[in-house]
Amino acid sequence: MRHNIWAYIAVMAVTSYLIRVLPLTLIRRPIQNRFLRSFLYYVPYVTLSVMTFPAILEATGSPIAGALALAAGIISAWLGAGLLPTAVVCCVVVFISEFFLK
Repeated sequence: MRHNIWAYIAVMAVTSYLIRVLPLTLIRRPIQNRFLRSFLYYVPYVTLSVMTFPAILEATGSPIAGALALAAGIISAWLGAGLLPTAVVCCVVVFISEFFLK
């Protein structure tokens, strides 16, 4: 069974290496396609959102508190609050909602 672990690690290393190297070697000139450029521009934001959103709802004692904090964070950011004030607002909303939900 131990030899399988090294094979898995090798396959993961090669896959990870190819994912990073192939675009650099295959695409030598700037991408002209407007749709593809737009798609590639938003990939990091979508990936971060997909990884972060479930964690927001599951990080608290109840998903309702997480959803309320998410809504409060979106509203405070929309109104122009910075990162620290938005985080403080979210923490206060979670604290208050957890207090009243229990």
